[in-house]
Amino acid sequence: MSSAAAGRPRARKGEGERLREDILRETERLLIRTGDQEAVSIRAIASAVGVTPPSIYLHFADKAELIFQVCALHYAALDAAIEEAARAGTDPLDELRLRGRAYVRFGLDHPEQYRILFMSKPWKTPASWGPEAMLENAAFSHHLDAVTRAFPDADDPHLVAISLWIVAHGIVSLLISNPEFPWPDVDALVDHLFMAYVAGMIAGQVSSR
Repeated sequence: MSSAAAGRPRARKGEGERLREDILRETERLLIRTGDQEAVSIRAIASAVGVTPPSIYLHFADKAELIFQVCALHYAALDAAIEEAARAGTDPLDELRLRGRAYVRFGLDHPEQYRILFMSKPWKTPASWGPEAMLENAAFSHHLDAVTRAFPDADDPHLVAISLWIVAHGIVSLLISNPEFPWPDVDALVDHLFMAYVAGMIAGQVSSR
């Protein structure tokens, strides 16, 4: 047993939530330091918190659930950052453009959390973060609402929302995976792809009339 684990007193009544927060905080710190979820073990987390490994399992079923709970906090922060950016939009299309910028910027500012949320192998994803849960999340719901406002005549707003998400995700994943490539200005790249998509949407709507 580590000296840190041995030295931490037994949690008193009402301290369980604080211990859970300590576990989440130390897990995130280790994720950021190592840059690799595979390198973060339950034993390392327990040692950093000052408890024994079994204490971790009193709060989280396994490492996957623990790591995704850390990322869930960032998913909520992602939603907040996008909503704040969107408020500066001058119209529904401009709002959608700013949402794309905010999404990409947030992903680049939190690369390891982004990898875990959107670039992990499916078998590592807890059931609570399955496809249905992702689509019902507030961040995607707000995105879909914004798409509906921006493209009121779209036959399938859900398809448009997914397509724009794919565009934004493609930008983030490429920039995270290939940071040394001479990429253009990130905001300019987002704007260019967004305008290209909008032009295609408008052309499609005109040709279908």
